[in-house]
Formats: sequence, C-alpha cells, structure tokens
Amino acid sequence: MERPPRERFATRSLAFDVDGETARGTLYLPPGTDDPPTIVMAPGLAAERVFGYPAVAERFADAGYAAFSFDHRGFGDSDGDDQTVSPARHREDQAAALDRLSRVDALGSKRVLWGTSLSGGTAISLAVERRDVDAVIGVAPLLDGRQLGRSRGGRYVAGGVLTGVRDRLGRRIGRGGSVPVVGGTEEFALLTEPGTQRGYLDLVDRESRWRNETPARSLLGLLGHRPIERVEEVTVPTLLLAGTDDPVAPAERVAEAAERLDRGTFVSMPMDHFSAFGADFEPAVGHQLSFLRDVFDRE
Repeated sequence: MERPPRERFATRSLAFDVDGETARGTLYLPPGTDDPPTIVMAPGLAAERVFGYPAVAERFADAGYAAFSFDHRGFGDSDGDDQTVSPARHREDQAAALDRLSRVDALGSKRVLWGTSLSGGTAISLAVERRDVDAVIGVAPLLDGRQLGRSRGGRYVAGGVLTGVRDRLGRRIGRGGSVPVVGGTEEFALLTEPGTQRGYLDLVDRESRWRNETPARSLLGLLGHRPIERVEEVTVPTLLLAGTDDPVAPAERVAEAAERLDRGTFVSMPMDHFSAFGADFEPAVGHQLSFLRDVFDRE
C-alpha cells in the first residue's frame, strides 16, 4: 500500500450538526488545487473512519480531489457511543455532511458520495434524494440486506427479527440487548459469513475504543436495508466495485444492480469484502481514481 508523503495533502478537522448532535470528521485537501471536487466518505457497516479509510482519502487528495471522511453519530469521534446501525440515520449524517461542505470556501461545487459495504448502499439512496451529487462510488456495496439475510437461512431472518424487536421494546424500560458486529455463522451478528470476522477486525485501529457489539435492533436496520429498490432512479455516474471473493456483497448481485443504473460502471476484481483496504488496496483505489478522472476529465 503506497501512501503519499504528508506534504502532498493537508488536513483539517470539520464538525457538523445533525438534529442537535455533532458529527466529526477530517477534510483532506490537495494543496495548490483550486475548487476541487469533494468526495464524501461514509464508513462501512458499524465502522469508524479510521478503519483503513485514511489511506484512500490521502490518495484522493494526492490526485487533486478533496475528501471528507467522517464518523456516523454513535461511532468514533462523533457524539454518542451506542454503535447503532441505522441506514436511515446514516443517510441523515451523509446529507448533513453535504450541507456542511457547501459552506467550506476552499472546495468546488462538485460532490461525490463514496461508501463501502452498508454505506455503499446508503450512498445510492441519498444520490436519488439529492440534486447536489455529481457521482457515486460504492466499494463492495451492500445493496440488499433482505437478500443477505435469506442467504443465511430462515432461522437467521426469524431469529434476527425477534432479537431486534425484543431489543427495541426492551430499551424503553432499560432492558435492551446487543449482538456482535462480526461473529460466527451460528450467531445473530451483523456479519456472519466465513472469513468476515478476521477481515473486519484486522481493520480496527488499535487506538480505537470500538467494541464488537451493536444494539440488537441494528439487525432490523440491516435486514430492512434495500437500496437495490432505487438503483434505477440514480441518474449520476456511478461506480460499483465488487469482489469475486466477497460473500457479503457477491459480485453477481452487484453486477445485476449495475445493469439497472442509468450511468453505471461495474468493475469486479479478486477481492473480498474488506481487502480493498488491505491486500487489494492498489488495484481497488486505481479503479476508483480512473472513474473519477473519467467523470471530471482531470489530467
């Protein structure tokens, strides 16, 4: 993994309000570039912005783009620490990040929504709702939580719904429960596919206070996450980068979604759900930079 020298990009902290709570992130700026397009980077499923994403943001900045990587509320440096996964709430965070960037003088007007795993899907949904989005990048995008649940079997779906509902009701009287973010195939974790536990935990920053747990109601958010239903409404250029070894967002499923996009680009490569930020970083970031050059006609 090649990371550019520190003098080839600048960073600044940036905070923004979402319904009375504060979300925080880091803005990466390319020195000497006037009015750069800005890539809004939302963390993946139950992740923090330090889980491999800084290296991607640095490469974007080195190539002449600004990148804003932030923590969803409930994670990392943003307000709260409950680590709840809620696609609707995450979309609100992404929308508020877009609004905040419109007040940063150093940036141009062009915006790219970037996401991976769950946030690859929420980026698709938000691109339908906003008119200030010029492109979308989804890395190993999770587009259909219902299909993911079904692939694990009826026991998982039924048990996951029951566990989530119990938590939602129990929290009203202070008796909520939690489940792992990543776990074994027999657990009601958000991710249970073989190999995902090790791949996920390898990305966790050693300085992070992140915990491998999330409120059980997050299962309901995952199973109800279906941006696949809105892909045909996306009108901006969209890159979907899928892994042929990805059991969470199988390449064939992502390819089917890309075919329904009005201006879609589909790329598959031999990676798993997380290796775009590890062993397969270079080819993965190369495809993303190539797409950005095509969209913005940059040298």
